[in-house]
Amino acid sequence: MAAEKEVDIYRDTPVRLLGYANEVGEAFRALTPLWFVRSTYGVASAYVIADTYDKSTKMSKQPGATQRAITHAAVDTLLWQAFASVIVPGFTINRVCAASLYTMAKTIPRIPLTTRKWITTAIGLGCIPFIVHPIDSGVHFVMDNSVRRYMDLAPREEGQE
Repeated sequence: MAAEKEVDIYRDTPVRLLGYANEVGEAFRALTPLWFVRSTYGVASAYVIADTYDKSTKMSKQPGATQRAITHAAVDTLLWQAFASVIVPGFTINRVCAASLYTMAKTIPRIPLTTRKWITTAIGLGCIPFIVHPIDSGVHFVMDNSVRRYMDLAPREEGQE
């Protein structure tokens, strides 16, 4: 019988969707007040901080875990989540929506602005499922070839910290 894998609530449950709150906010930017968009970044950022705390706490409970390993686990999670869940996807949806609204203003100006804003929101929401995997893969690639080269998550022998 295979051992059951521990469920990571931040990656394997619907809690993961909180990391996408800002993309939803960006998709609705044309229709909602700025405070709403900013609050969705607050939700996504809280998710990032909670996952960072979770991963560093789990690392601290590992036998032989050093302060260095705990710090590296926290930094790795914080950077990865910040870029993959907040910064890159938020920017991407923002630009897709801005480009679609601009393009519609130039190509179909007779369509009422409110209708164009709703179409922009639908385009933004529709893009979210398609950008997640490529952005996650891209952030993994960049981190694997930059920051992670300098972080060693293996527990060190006493006196090597």
